[in-house]
Amino acid sequence: MNNILDLPQNQILTGERLYAEAINIILASAQHELLIFDQDLSHGDFASLEKYALIQQFLSKNITSRLTIILQSTTFFTEKCPRLFDLLPLYGHKMTVHETSEAAKHAKDCFILADAQHYIKRIHIDQARFKYALNDEDSVEMLNTRFKELLEATQDVIAVTKLGL
Repeated sequence: MNNILDLPQNQILTGERLYAEAINIILASAQHELLIFDQDLSHGDFASLEKYALIQQFLSKNITSRLTIILQSTTFFTEKCPRLFDLLPLYGHKMTVHETSEAAKHAKDCFILADAQHYIKRIHIDQARFKYALNDEDSVEMLNTRFKELLEATQDVIAVTKLGL
């Protein structure tokens, strides 16, 4: 598969490279809302310049765009994703990063939802098995309900500085 557009939808795929490419497809498809639940963003190439560019473009192209990230651990995000972290001061009015409480740290999958239509879901963090689809509102609706439950189980919002100023 030389062209990422050839990546088959709505079936289980395997591989870290394919997973990162499918994330790019979902990020590029987003126009208004991105919801990301992940253990720590260490899988999927989130520290890359490409992911930064896609997320920055999403945040800047629409005045009403909104990005909400829920992480089980924020260490990788704050220490290994400086480009993404640096988006917080610029887009703090439309971007929030939450850390889950201990009660929600048992979840071992991760997913990204775009505009209540598109999604990618990694089945288990320890295995590069995932499924993604465009224009699948039914699957996104179920994952969106789960995202809301996870959001209720967050304990902290990541601040721009250590002091939260």
